[in-house]
Amino acid sequence: MDWKDRIEVNPEVAYGKPVIRGTRIAVEFVLELLAGGSDEAYILENYPHLRPEDIRACLAFASHLMHEYRA
Repeated sequence: MDWKDRIEVNPEVAYGKPVIRGTRIAVEFVLELLAGGSDEAYILENYPHLRPEDIRACLAFASHLMHEYRA
């Protein structure tokens, strides 16, 4: 899974936050849903234009950021 195929950053969309390509849904929003206990089925039911690959891309993006993080 290459998150770059599904995540985009555009200063004109969502104040430049990373979003799922073609939407205004921020990666951080999807991650907050998951962290709050929502499962994939709930997210897909409530945001039917999203695909399972979008959720996995959000997780892959978060993992990428953690690999890059240095204190």
